[in-house]
Amino acid sequence: MLGKSGKVAVIGAGLVGSSCAYSMINQSICREIMMVDRTYDRAVAQALDFSHCMDFTHNRTKVYAGTYADCGNMDVIILTAGANPKPGQTRLDILEEAESIAKDIVVPIMNSGFNGIFVVAANPVDIVTYMVWKLSGLPREHVIGTGTSIDSSRLKTLLSEVFSIDPRSVHGYALGEHGESQFVAWSHVTIGGKPIMHIMDQHKERFKHLDLEDIARKTKDAGWEIFTRKGSTQFGIGNALAHITRSILNDEHKIIAVSAILDGEYEQHNVCVGVPAIIGGNGIQEIIELNLDATEREKFNSSCEILSGNINRLTLA
Repeated sequence: MLGKSGKVAVIGAGLVGSSCAYSMINQSICREIMMVDRTYDRAVAQALDFSHCMDFTHNRTKVYAGTYADCGNMDVIILTAGANPKPGQTRLDILEEAESIAKDIVVPIMNSGFNGIFVVAANPVDIVTYMVWKLSGLPREHVIGTGTSIDSSRLKTLLSEVFSIDPRSVHGYALGEHGESQFVAWSHVTIGGKPIMHIMDQHKERFKHLDLEDIARKTKDAGWEIFTRKGSTQFGIGNALAHITRSILNDEHKIIAVSAILDGEYEQHNVCVGVPAIIGGNGIQEIIELNLDATEREKFNSSCEILSGNINRLTLA
């Protein structure tokens, strides 16, 4: 396990970065948080604002502003700075802008001597995670994207409303791209350990109006619904980032659906895509290969093909 001192840098002091930092402070996830932003005054202001929380939290987290040059001794760097889609665009439509931003950030961070773990939330997250991996030269296990972690959470929330249970009693994943080609692996969705397909089969009358494709569509579109109504998503993804970071710093070995670089898993190579993985002190400890049914396998391969095509558009060399 990498040596951990509990130091985290959040790159991007906007809505997602600040929501992530706020979640980590309230959950006492780390000892120090360094806020970094292209507008240094905003990083200073956010750090000062966060410092005023400490009288009301269980443990004190040291929060301060810094620069890319100060990232060398960080354990985890959380990358939230990036481009936002305009109305009518998908996440993949902002690829060129995202690539430019990633280069401007990752190169000076690596020049600082950083040798920890990147956690990436900037969109299009699967491809930005791939960019960070290539630009940083770090092992693939040390570069993790939020991927379909937030989509899987949205899926559990939707199902919890249908079945009137706590979402934490629902287990299952949205897989593939964090975007238009994602899908729900229904063959692996369980409620209280019981496959959802079995529940629906045994209670046909009760759940006759349940449309799984509609649930999958709402899962995929949930982020856009929030975005179109208020112009951003921040709290769910901020908590997802905090959740992943906590599993790294505490070596918790939680299984989380994240963007991971595949090298033979699911018979895919040189692509970054949302899959369940064990997250611990060394980053991705192991990628979980689900036994997908034929339809799910086809959807997964199609999503990987879309991501690979966009990866080939990059000019990282």
